[in-house]
Amino acid sequence: MTSFTIPTIETEHLILRGPKASDFNAFAEFYASDRSKGVGGPLTRDKAWRAFATDFGHWHLLGYGMWVIDEKSSGKVVGHVGFWNPEGWLERELAWTVFEGFEGKGYAHEAALGARNYAYQTLGWGPMISVIDPDNTRSIVLAKRLGATHERDWDTPSGHPTLIYRHPAPEAMS
Repeated sequence: MTSFTIPTIETEHLILRGPKASDFNAFAEFYASDRSKGVGGPLTRDKAWRAFATDFGHWHLLGYGMWVIDEKSSGKVVGHVGFWNPEGWLERELAWTVFEGFEGKGYAHEAALGARNYAYQTLGWGPMISVIDPDNTRSIVLAKRLGATHERDWDTPSGHPTLIYRHPAPEAMS
């Protein structure tokens, strides 16, 4: 078995950490709902497992990936955030998902900032993209709040129309 460590990031209200098998139920619930439409869902539980493994398998294959987002005050899993770059993708993406009941608390913003800061400060990356479903107005608003700007439209390898938002370069944020 290959060993690797997923870093833990702590923000004011959240902990970004590597996944555990027990996180899957929250993930499967999200993927069973219509809320997952923009990220390939809804999915059956067995297909949600494959998506769960794919999201977090990036760490093993690429050295970066998605974190589970825990709410510090309750310890509940509120979503996931991090870096997504499957075969056929344009480039590394900063991606986020917040599960039902945790929207409107600023968690997606806080988690995305934590992940982006890690990419810029620790990994030395330049500006990333976020790939957003055109109907996902909350993610569009969040991308803009993060300083990202609409760069162009793009169809994913599976043919899903999306919007590409480009995040500002690290030096533009100082």
